[in-house]
Amino acid sequence: MSTIVNLRVHIAPVGFEIDRIAIPAKQMKADRVWLLMHGEPAKDRAQGYMEKIKAQLKKEKIEVHTEYSDRFDLFKILKSVREIVEKERNNDIFINCSSGSKIQAIACMMACMMFQGKAKLTPYYAEPENYSSVKGEQLSSGLRAVVKLPAYEIHTPKPALVQALKIIRQHGGKITKKEMARLAEEKKLIVINAKEENFQQARFASLDKNIIQPLLNEWKFIEVERIGRTRWIRITSEGNGAVEFLN
Repeated sequence: MSTIVNLRVHIAPVGFEIDRIAIPAKQMKADRVWLLMHGEPAKDRAQGYMEKIKAQLKKEKIEVHTEYSDRFDLFKILKSVREIVEKERNNDIFINCSSGSKIQAIACMMACMMFQGKAKLTPYYAEPENYSSVKGEQLSSGLRAVVKLPAYEIHTPKPALVQALKIIRQHGGKITKKEMARLAEEKKLIVINAKEENFQQARFASLDKNIIQPLLNEWKFIEVERIGRTRWIRITSEGNGAVEFLN
């Protein structure tokens, strides 16, 4: 009879440090490590550090994978982490929130809070023994302690709301309320229970209650503007960001 054992998977952004990624992975007996790298390798000065991290992990027989995203774009980093979490959702996932750039570290902590319901996620902070200011050396060395961080769950929008945002963005970031109502019904984002003579009114009411009001008031992902007799729904920058990493 076979026994199913969860793998210990680490996710770590790569910056100008080696020990802060390699030592925790070894001490915590990682089976697999995902290294988050900048989306433009030719412009990434951390490539050399990645190769050294890979070499150390492979010596320990730890499997290594690499994921690329723009290290300066919070939403793209979140999307990369979400995609890794979805691939590894049946395993125990540990996320290094101390390596890489500040934006990457923030994204990793946010990901732990947002995607906690998708998998078992544990964020941690690797405290080094020493810091260095010598040019050409890694920014820190050694490992004093691994501190597990609390990951309070943050709710994300319901799938229907994310799909609604996607529709708006596909229409150039704005769409009429009439067209949105038609597409929302077509894609089964809303349900209308009404007789034929009240159908249009009921469809607008369902759109308002289930899509527009939550996106407008709860999430601030859209704005609604009236021009003449037409109501336009426009996606906000926050809404664009949400579509980026939740879609």
